[in-house]
Amino acid sequence: MRSNRVNKWVAAPVAIGAALLLAGCTPEQQRGFLPEGSTHATNHTEGITALWVNSWIVLLGVGVITWGLIIWATIAYRRRKGQTGLPVQLRYNMPIETFFTVVPVILVLGFFAFTAKEQASIEARYDDPENVVEVYGKRWAWDFNYISDDVYFQGVQVKTDEKGSALPETMPVLMLPVDKTTEIRLETRDVIHSFWVVEYLYKKDMIPGQTNYMSFTPTETGTFMGKCAELCGQDHSMMLFELKVVEQDEYDAYVESLRAEGNTGSIGDEANANIESFYGDEAKAQND
Repeated sequence: MRSNRVNKWVAAPVAIGAALLLAGCTPEQQRGFLPEGSTHATNHTEGITALWVNSWIVLLGVGVITWGLIIWATIAYRRRKGQTGLPVQLRYNMPIETFFTVVPVILVLGFFAFTAKEQASIEARYDDPENVVEVYGKRWAWDFNYISDDVYFQGVQVKTDEKGSALPETMPVLMLPVDKTTEIRLETRDVIHSFWVVEYLYKKDMIPGQTNYMSFTPTETGTFMGKCAELCGQDHSMMLFELKVVEQDEYDAYVESLRAEGNTGSIGDEANANIESFYGDEAKAQND
């Protein structure tokens, strides 16, 4: 009985301390210092965040145990005053050796299983997506073909002001309706690029001659930062775009505005790269 009472008195402060520690975590700490944004931006971001945060919790726990054992062994088996030679050595302790072999294997298999499960969920394509958009990367801008609505947007490289900040009016914008299953088809006209929506916690390469896919459902409206995540040349740092997730009526109005501008159909591999932003209008005219 005395032992049970002691255990309760020990367990209670530990539980309270853990609760206070977790309650004191900022939202940034709770998402493992991942980029700012909601953990519910898409149907995948919550799972990605959970995998990242839980992995760090397990690894920190393993680290604390390992560091504790190292410190304990250093103190417990140190050479005492008056002793000479090596301290008493421990050899061939099968239970400890088995423990140190089995536990890491279990941890590695566990990390692999959870990672493979999350990756399979992210990479799974929708059988019949409600919205399909084809994204072309080019040095150094973006073109968006709204396949489901038969319209397109053609961007040029983002320009900056005297302070080096991007001018909003030159920023390419990709519009998506909220809560619609979406497939992004990724293409490139020149070198390898990478399509990255920062708050979506996921990016994928755009490789010449190969079509890659991203499938997700945007679940929150808002404006999200996008950029190329593959070093692609001189103006890689300015290969930016914005992803705007809006309600269906606002998305429909945007599609109609593209149609009214004559941007019907789509633009593909036959279109010129973004040469006007790199070589200038004179070179573009010569190329044409």
